[in-house]
Amino acid sequence: MKFISSLLLTALLSYAACLFLPWWSIALAAFLVAFFISQKIGWAFLSGFLAIFILWFALSQYISSKNEDILAHKVSQIILQTDNPFMLMLVTGLVGGIVAGFAAAAGASLQMKKIRNSV
Repeated sequence: MKFISSLLLTALLSYAACLFLPWWSIALAAFLVAFFISQKIGWAFLSGFLAIFILWFALSQYISSKNEDILAHKVSQIILQTDNPFMLMLVTGLVGGIVAGFAAAAGASLQMKKIRNSV
C-alpha cells in the first residue's frame, strides 16, 4: 500500500510542481514523498522511477499526438539519429525516471538515518 500511495503521490506532486517550477522539481517531489512515506531504499527508488517514467512518457505521448508527431519525428532524427518518436518518448521517461528514482532513494536514505539517530 505504501508503494502505490508513494507512486501516486510522487506523480501528482511532480505534475503540480512542474506547472510552476522547472523540470527538476520532480526530484524535490520524489525526495519529499520518500522522506515522509517510510520505505526501503530500493522500493523508494522504484516508486519514484515508475511514477515519473509513466508520467513523462504519458505526457510526451499526449503532447506529441496533439501535433501528429511532427516535432517528435524531427527531434528524434536529430537526437537519436533515427526517425522513431516512440523511442524518444521512452528516453524522455527514462531520464525523468532516473532523476526521480535517485532523489527518492536519497529521501528514503535520509529518513532511515534520521530514525537510526533518534533511537
